[in-house]
Amino acid sequence: MSPSLSSPRLLSGTALLLAGLALAPVFTSFSATTAIAETEQTYQKAIVEYNTQQVGDVEVFYREAGSRDNPTLLLLHGYPSSSHQFRNLIPLLADDYHIIAPDYPGFGQTVAPSRAEYDYTFDNLAETTRGLTDALGLDEYAMYVFDYGSPVGFRLATANPERITAIITQNGNAYEVGLTEGWAPIQKYWAEPTEENRVALLGFQALETTQWQYSHGTPEDRLNRISLDPILHDMRNFGGDEGSDIQLDLFGDYKSNVALYPEWQAYLRDNQPPVLAVWGQNDPFFAPAGAEAFLRDVPNADVKFIDAGHFPLETHLTEIASEVDAFLSRVLTD
Repeated sequence: MSPSLSSPRLLSGTALLLAGLALAPVFTSFSATTAIAETEQTYQKAIVEYNTQQVGDVEVFYREAGSRDNPTLLLLHGYPSSSHQFRNLIPLLADDYHIIAPDYPGFGQTVAPSRAEYDYTFDNLAETTRGLTDALGLDEYAMYVFDYGSPVGFRLATANPERITAIITQNGNAYEVGLTEGWAPIQKYWAEPTEENRVALLGFQALETTQWQYSHGTPEDRLNRISLDPILHDMRNFGGDEGSDIQLDLFGDYKSNVALYPEWQAYLRDNQPPVLAVWGQNDPFFAPAGAEAFLRDVPNADVKFIDAGHFPLETHLTEIASEVDAFLSRVLTD
């Protein structure tokens, strides 16, 4: 016979604790009540909500956790991922921060118009993200930018510098010196936007390439921390001709980000936001020099290197969470 829904084997650890406390003698009620309250409080802090917000013609999906009374941290994902890449980081930071992690149009669970109705450029990704922050009433926030999150985030920062309380850049580039040879095929497409050069970029959408992006530069003893789950999740962004072409459009438009680097650097010099550059030093696309370059414009920036590749949250989660928490705890209370 299959176990019933009330079977203890199907109860979570929290449910078992609460059930046991409910049966405790009356004389232990004070300690039981305290334990229940502490358990419920811990559970609430770890809850992640999955919400949507209409922004123009885009239905933006976003993850949210933590009390809205706490400082807000906006998590901006990279290529070829979505807010899914922050699934393990969010619960580690939700105790002290209000977390918002959106999916851009063309990524994850955000529902966006076709290419005929929505121009897939970084200007528009940033504008949609800005619309989300407005709709949610985020008057100020720290931001964690990774990969594509950097051009989205720095557009937000240059448009509304008064809103930015701190910047964590995890392999989120803002300097030409940070671009490696891994960009050569894409740079060729920028210089010669032919159909042949565009089609040549389809290799970036292969399963083997995505797996390589997750594993390259990862120490041998941490390779077994990389699950196939996020890789298969990311592959959904390439689904069908539309999804594939959206990503190729963004590859082509990435040159607009490089053109804006001087503007972003001027923003950093003029505003001196607190900056933490925490960098997977073996990233095949963004070199360590890109992290060190932040010191040119923000001399007090913290620069930390991790023996990891492009997706260090998969392999060095607790190290990064610790650095981020210590940094924000310091700069948001100074």
